[in-house]
Amino acid sequence: MDHIAAAEERIASERVQQKLHQVNLAAKEHLSPIQDHVNFTLQQAYFKCAYECFDRRRSHDEISNCVENCSVPVVRSQQMVENEMAKFQERMNRSLMVCQDRYESAKLQKQPGALNDLESCVDQSTQDCIKTLPHLAGKLKASFFISD
Repeated sequence: MDHIAAAEERIASERVQQKLHQVNLAAKEHLSPIQDHVNFTLQQAYFKCAYECFDRRRSHDEISNCVENCSVPVVRSQQMVENEMAKFQERMNRSLMVCQDRYESAKLQKQPGALNDLESCVDQSTQDCIKTLPHLAGKLKASFFISD
């Protein structure tokens, strides 16, 4: 591979990284109210609930069961957020893999503009992912009864 092609690939790689950074920022923006709800509101409720479990009239097992029951809402919520984010990440990875496969195929065929096509594909994929974030956030907010 000549130096120009290597430089072009490096530039393309940096642009792809910028696009992924944009997705990351958008995800943080849309999901921060949900993370705040899980990390603050639900954690606070858990600690208040768990505090009430500590009663000298209860056995150690009763206290442990009580505390464990208090943790259920926060654990379920964390799992729900993690599952939705894993699905989001998986969809994005599949979409980007299609772009990569198209690029590799075009490169093998020595098609001109393969790098531009890759960048365009990645741009479209990341924009499509970003467009799904408000819907993902809305779904999670509805699940947690968070109002805007």
